[in-house]
Amino acid sequence: MTSEPAGPETSELTPRIGKVARRELAVHGITTYEQLAARSTRELLGIHGVGPKAVRILAEELDGLGLAFAGG
Repeated sequence: MTSEPAGPETSELTPRIGKVARRELAVHGITTYEQLAARSTRELLGIHGVGPKAVRILAEELDGLGLAFAGG
């Protein structure tokens, strides 16, 4: 029995960022806010489907959890 890779349906990230952004983040192994906080905004913007609006929304979510993007 093989396990399926994490997808947007298993992501804890807000659906406010859109399906494409959630899917692409999951493809890059980012499905939790802790994983997200380990990345920089520059790195996230380099992922296809993740734009400035998604990064802004994610920054708000991180801030609400007392987290922030990594520097860089």
